[in-house]
Amino acid sequence: MDEDDEETGVQGLGRRERDILALERRSFSGPGAKERAVREELGLAPVRYFQLLNALLDDPRALAHDPVTVNRLRRVRERRRAER
Repeated sequence: MDEDDEETGVQGLGRRERDILALERRSFSGPGAKERAVREELGLAPVRYFQLLNALLDDPRALAHDPVTVNRLRRVRERRRAER
C-alpha cells in the first residue's frame, strides 16, 4: 500500500483501483492488447486484474469515482451472467 492509498482510506479509491478504472476507460486494438497493458502498466496477472475489477464494481467508492465506467461494466457483467 503506498502513501496515496493510506491517505484516501475509506473515503476514496487507492491508486491501484483508480488505475484499474482508467485502464477500463481505454479501448484496445487487437487480441491480447488489454492483457499486455495489464501486465506492463499495472504489474498484475490478467486473472488477478479481473478479480480486482469484479470486486471494484461492487464498491460504492468506485461508483462515486467513475459512475459511467462502473455502470457500463456492471451492465456487461450482468449480461454475461444472464447468458450462462
